[in-house]
Amino acid sequence: MTGDATGNRLARRKARTRAALLRAAQAFIAAGKTTVPILEITQAADVGMGSFYNHFESKEQLFQAAVEDALDRFGALLDELTADLDDPALAFAQSFRLSGRLHRLRPELSRVLLNNGLRLATSEHGLAPRARRDIEAAVEAGRFTVRDPELAMITVAGAMLCLGQLLHDQPGRDASAATDQVAEDLLRMLGLDADEAHELCRRPLPDLAADDPRDSAA
Repeated sequence: MTGDATGNRLARRKARTRAALLRAAQAFIAAGKTTVPILEITQAADVGMGSFYNHFESKEQLFQAAVEDALDRFGALLDELTADLDDPALAFAQSFRLSGRLHRLRPELSRVLLNNGLRLATSEHGLAPRARRDIEAAVEAGRFTVRDPELAMITVAGAMLCLGQLLHDQPGRDASAATDQVAEDLLRMLGLDADEAHELCRRPLPDLAADDPRDSAA
């Protein structure tokens, strides 16, 4: 076997080990079990203790990476599902509506987000920077009338987190209807008139269930 082949095999093995550790950490975060010892995480990931320190210096570093990985994976999915939208106001609406449905379709990933709620609003990973991007683009295009996009982003993040908690607390509530109502109210807050906000939140959505990012929080 050549050196390149050996190197590629080792790289793939390292990538699989890291992914297994991230998935295990995400499962513990979703369950709210962030005080578990490293040994329990490595056992859940089915990797050796030595392998852990080949990738992470501490449990805290692993948990931070696990949250960022979950956010980035779902954020990348949203980018893919809204890539062909020219209207930034519609892109914002679609992303929020898809994210709200996440709380029911991907409950474990949802709990990762909810258990790190304060970091969500200012994170450079996942949903927050994408929402800021869409808000700023909509302001520049004259679609939103927002004096401070950063403050608007905090309001949007708070709405998403509270919506997610509500949907977990009230499993009988219609998640799609609730999400669309919140999205419509946010669009009105951001400057759209009531009729247009209502129309944008009644547009068909891509099939989120067909694009399964659950390996990011399995």
